[in-house]
Amino acid sequence: MMDHNVFKRNELLAKKVIKGLDTRNMTGYYAADQEEALKLALSMIPEGSTVTMGGGQSVIEIGLVSALKNGNYNFIDRNEAEDRRAAMLQAYDADVFLASCNAVSEDGELVNIDGNGNRVSAIAYGPKKVIFIVGMNKVCSDLDTAIKRARNVAAPINNQRIGGNNPCVKAGSCFNCKSPDTICCEFLITRYSRHTGRINVILVNDTLGF
Repeated sequence: MMDHNVFKRNELLAKKVIKGLDTRNMTGYYAADQEEALKLALSMIPEGSTVTMGGGQSVIEIGLVSALKNGNYNFIDRNEAEDRRAAMLQAYDADVFLASCNAVSEDGELVNIDGNGNRVSAIAYGPKKVIFIVGMNKVCSDLDTAIKRARNVAAPINNQRIGGNNPCVKAGSCFNCKSPDTICCEFLITRYSRHTGRINVILVNDTLGF
């Protein structure tokens, strides 16, 4: 069970992030635990919706992928598709795109790094709604710190997870490499949303993802 003081700190910090998101025309929510995060996410996805995602361990961890696959939704799973590229391209016209963040600043700026570019491009444009599932472990004091977290924490762990052979896998931190299989090809900073209601961020009082 999480210590009461940690819980309270996360709750207060989440309010600050949500306020920052609001100034950027993005909507933030706070979930006290994974179960609440799952219920909140499902309440934002109408039955019958076409839903897909890029890589997003946090989305899987709260049980959202399983719930969508077992519910009345058209969930497009690129990992189960015969044509992986075609499945990923369907994301651009999906009703809902699910993702996590590599990092988020206290002022509400979202930072994501991508290898293929399908995830960050769908976040930037295409799907009618984007829902982020973000553990409070991803919150950083400012944008510079968020970028450093994305490069030196999230990227090396994700690289290890997929069996990459880049310098960060062996050293545990970014070398700004230009290796052929680098997963740090595109960097996306989402600092404002022109479209009201499109970007939604569920901050979860838990450690999720990398």
